Amino acid sequence: MALTKLQRRKRIKNRIRKIVSGTESNPRLTVFRSNKEISVQLIDDVSGKTLVAVSSRTKGMAKGTKIETANAVGKVLAEKAVKAGIESCAFDRNGYLYHGRVKALAEGAREGGLKF
Repeated sequence: MALTKLQRRKRIKNRIRKIVSGTESNPRLTVFRSNKEISVQLIDDVSGKTLVAVSSRTKGMAKGTKIETANAVGKVLAEKAVKAGIESCAFDRNGYLYHGRVKALAEGAREGGLKF
């Protein structure tokens, strides 16, 4: 039986989440990608709290292609994380392929100063 896109992503997501977990000093950077927008959070899984969150819908976010927007979101997230005293994180691609917008977001976060 063939899996739907959503079922396949959920299976991959579960496989990743077994391994990747976030703490206060090394939070989990998780990505959500819809057809139009992209959002990202730094999550402390121990206390179950979101430490920093940024979305392409945030006011003042640069407009352009989806890849340019994703890169800008990554940079803004890194800025906020560094202000909050977070220097490194664990990257959770959330079942999406590390390609296109997800890759651009990760590169933007690295350029902004996050290590993962």
